[in-house]
Amino acid sequence: MEILKRGGNAMDAAVAAGATLGVTEPYVSAIGGGGYMTYYSAKDRKVYALDGREFGPASMKEDYFIDPATGKPLSFADAVTSGLSVGVPGTLAQWDLALHRFGTRKLGALLQPAIRTAEHGFVVDQEFYDQTATNEARFRDIVPTRELFLPGGKLPAVGSVFRNPDLANTYKQLAKHGIGWLYDGELGKEIVQTVTKPPVDPKATRVVRPGVLKTSDLAAYKALSKQPTHVSYRGYDVYGEPPSSSGGSTVGEALNILGNFRLDPRDPVTALHYYLEASKLAYADRGAYVGDPAKVKVPLDELLSQGFARERACLIKPDQAATAPVPPGSPDGQYQPCVPPGTQTRVLAAEGPQTTHLVVADKWGNVASYTVTIEQFGGSALTVPGRGFLLNNELTDFSFTPSAPGGLPDPNLPGPHKRPRSSIAPTIVLKDGLPKLALGTPGGSTIITTVLQILVNRLDLGMDLPTALAAPRATQRNTPQVFAEQAFIDRYGKALAARGHRLEVFPGPPAGVIGAATGLEFLRPGLVQAVAEPVRRGGGSALVVRPAGP
Repeated sequence: MEILKRGGNAMDAAVAAGATLGVTEPYVSAIGGGGYMTYYSAKDRKVYALDGREFGPASMKEDYFIDPATGKPLSFADAVTSGLSVGVPGTLAQWDLALHRFGTRKLGALLQPAIRTAEHGFVVDQEFYDQTATNEARFRDIVPTRELFLPGGKLPAVGSVFRNPDLANTYKQLAKHGIGWLYDGELGKEIVQTVTKPPVDPKATRVVRPGVLKTSDLAAYKALSKQPTHVSYRGYDVYGEPPSSSGGSTVGEALNILGNFRLDPRDPVTALHYYLEASKLAYADRGAYVGDPAKVKVPLDELLSQGFARERACLIKPDQAATAPVPPGSPDGQYQPCVPPGTQTRVLAAEGPQTTHLVVADKWGNVASYTVTIEQFGGSALTVPGRGFLLNNELTDFSFTPSAPGGLPDPNLPGPHKRPRSSIAPTIVLKDGLPKLALGTPGGSTIITTVLQILVNRLDLGMDLPTALAAPRATQRNTPQVFAEQAFIDRYGKALAARGHRLEVFPGPPAGVIGAATGLEFLRPGLVQAVAEPVRRGGGSALVVRPAGP
């Protein structure tokens, strides 16, 4: 709000807010991580996509997560709290690219609100306490992490003030030296030291494996400007994040599939059945075909083609759920009205559900939809000593097990300077060429279904945006079960079970809660509605510079 009030634009405000979230949500948002952004530029009336996803070290190979002692993949628990899980941070490079292309302020000026927040502190709420408690055991084993996030050896009490002077100083140094301090300078050397020689308490029994990151890997990193994904749906233009994220392609494919059906707000059960089945099919294709396009061939145009969507839609029965997992389709450009089911599919890979999302619009009509993350709550648990921030565990988003002989090749295997596949889906919707909606959410692989369900709620089921965002959720990611919030099961479970859906409460974390979305809608020229969660994760924040009324 401060940046907007002082004449900054949506990009300036998004960067300033992202930096401040690095202070107040350090377990999900930090300069030790990365993110994705879609941005509508009012000047040229176009949507852009900015990729700040981390990539792996140059020495990374397909067997990166195979334990040489056993020949088997490391467990997720062993891989995550280690230097192996840390990718080259992309956030600062993304901010630099974003501000050079679309901003009006220097990074140093935009870091000032975050510096003040880090110095003065913020009040610990239940969410911050719970996230710290979730990580307490592993935080205690990493000396600088314990010193920062367990002050005095204790969990920070709800209602206490948490300060981070180390991060304030880090931001000050970034304001002075620029992002080269990380990618080509001393901060980068300190990150590499932390990854290759994790600062573990000598008394700890936890095995914390060192990583293989080098300063040359940091120097090689670049944030990317890309063409966003685009599909037309019910007269709206829906733009999303392209690969290496699977968010835009999977949301877009599912919308294309749903476009073959009439969804009636008077029959929400049938609409939700189609939503779940379209999700199931799109997730099968996501797993088979989407990876880092710099390293693997991604048939993006075909995945988003109407012909492929029609071929997939013909598999959906109006009164019976398909048995999951379903096989992927063949986005080969040769589409028939219906095709028989295939035989090969892939199990849903692990992906941490902890990120944070923000949306911003300014008085000129620019819109930013931005998801920033260090992957799971607490990332790798490795804090750079004296710098006040955690490092990511994004490399655990890669598949751990190499493809079986004769099976489908896995597009998401580790590789040198490869970006792991993400589900992040910052989304912007235009109507008649002008912004209508912007939304996104944290939630790992549930991000896609959360964004998709909010769009269906808003565009098909007649809900206004606050209702669409607050409505109970379910997620179908090509798994045997449909995981859902209890309120969704209470409302729709019996009717959907009659169509063959197996509903279970979403296991989390946090248990029973899917996503934590934010969104905005242009109700008419000059009137924007800002929306955040009323309850999930303690509720979100939605503010405007000039409130229009009560």
